[in-house]
Amino acid sequence: MRLIPAVTILLLTLLPATPVAAAEPGSAALVRTDKGVVKGEVLQDHRAFRGIPFAEPPVGELRWKAPRPARPWAGVRDATVPGSQCAQAATPYGGQTTYVEDCLYLNVTTPLRGRKLPVMVWVHGGNNVSGTGAIYNAAKLAVDGDVVVVTVNYRLGVLGWLAHPALEAGERYQAGNYGLLDQQAALRWVRRNIAAFGGDPGNVTLFGESAGSADICANLASPTAAGLFHKAIGQSYGCAYPTRTEQGAEAAGAAFAGSVGCAADAAACLRALPVKTLLEAYQEQNPYPVAGGDHVLPVQPRAAFESGRFNRVPVMHGNTLDEMRLFVSLLYPQPITVEEYEAFVRESYGPAADQVLARYPAAAYPDLRIAVATLQTDFGTPLATCGHVDALELFARAGVPTYGYQFADRTAPPLIDVPGFEEGAAHGSELPYLFPGLFGGPLDAEQARLSDAMVAYWTSFARDGRPKAAQAPQWPRFRSPGDVLSLAPGEGGIRPVDPAARSNCAFWESLGS
Repeated sequence: MRLIPAVTILLLTLLPATPVAAAEPGSAALVRTDKGVVKGEVLQDHRAFRGIPFAEPPVGELRWKAPRPARPWAGVRDATVPGSQCAQAATPYGGQTTYVEDCLYLNVTTPLRGRKLPVMVWVHGGNNVSGTGAIYNAAKLAVDGDVVVVTVNYRLGVLGWLAHPALEAGERYQAGNYGLLDQQAALRWVRRNIAAFGGDPGNVTLFGESAGSADICANLASPTAAGLFHKAIGQSYGCAYPTRTEQGAEAAGAAFAGSVGCAADAAACLRALPVKTLLEAYQEQNPYPVAGGDHVLPVQPRAAFESGRFNRVPVMHGNTLDEMRLFVSLLYPQPITVEEYEAFVRESYGPAADQVLARYPAAAYPDLRIAVATLQTDFGTPLATCGHVDALELFARAGVPTYGYQFADRTAPPLIDVPGFEEGAAHGSELPYLFPGLFGGPLDAEQARLSDAMVAYWTSFARDGRPKAAQAPQWPRFRSPGDVLSLAPGEGGIRPVDPAARSNCAFWESLGS
């Protein structure tokens, strides 16, 4: 932490609870939080505050414990540089390896002026093992949408999601949901502090992509998140998909402890191990929320939505048209043969393989990697279109305002460009339209107009629970699969579609899958 002393300390008694922003870009912005004063940065059209601690560093005895409140500081804290990303290993999707546990920081982006603005809290993706909130440039959302955007870090991988009862002696059991609790701690920070940044603590939208969407689904079902947000957007992870069970997570946790020599006295042994050792041993685990047996997520999200006992807020939920092409391109960097495709189908679908091959024949695909990706995008994975439609129907039946989308720009910048492979609208391809420059090159004129429409839809939903955009088609409330809004560039590119028909959802249901 860098403290800025000298005469600025004399200003502290003069700072009101609302922000004091300098008039010129490049000058400082001082805001008082409940733990102390932070100095951000005033840029051309927005203000940025980075690396604000929302919890005490989860190190030493606090490793694998619920987050504790951050400690107050004296003087003015420099909030112009991000805090460390949470400990993680580099992945094919980007990021750098780090072993730092002191990582519970958030970033706030605001327009230059405004009071009681809608607040959007972003939970990043990365399979809950990688990523950081700081890489998401939220200026376009904040400025064009007139909202306050908060991007958060949360504990990842083994440090965020390891379930083992020995770790929680004397505490209310969390069942390995530390990353989820970190997100809820960030939301509590928002409730206490966001008014000082111009935001409305009574109008908070929680949104996230991929693993971040899985965590949004869990927060919707979590009693400990009640009242912390007022709308939710889940991008590219279906809320109807089952998450880990307590029994399975604890069995995996016990096996993991044994694999690193901590079968006996597991808590003390695990807390004494270096982060590097833990990360390297955890690579094949499944770091997602744990349902059942604790107070954080007592039941599977689907069961909560079916019963109506969940955090009942307006929901926007959707995926991309070609989700699984990203992962298939990494699994198969070279084209596959007809024999390899048919072997994949027979291994994956067993007695139903002939019916699947008849519905998805090899002859229909010039690149059979696209056939594999289409199968997995349509049904059976957490990213699948049929699963997203299922979740939309659950929310609509529960009576909460529900809006479905499918991002369909097959010319979008790819997260990973594989030579000779058509990535299409793959997993994550919508992100540069909300966070410009995240990856890939600049958007062309038609794509830029789509980006403008998406930012308007997302931020208007954050404002009043109804997505709308000037000079763009009306987004219908979801009542049937034909109410899903397709998002693509060009004239007629934004329009209602029926993704359930396109993804053969009735066919998959007929197989009893």
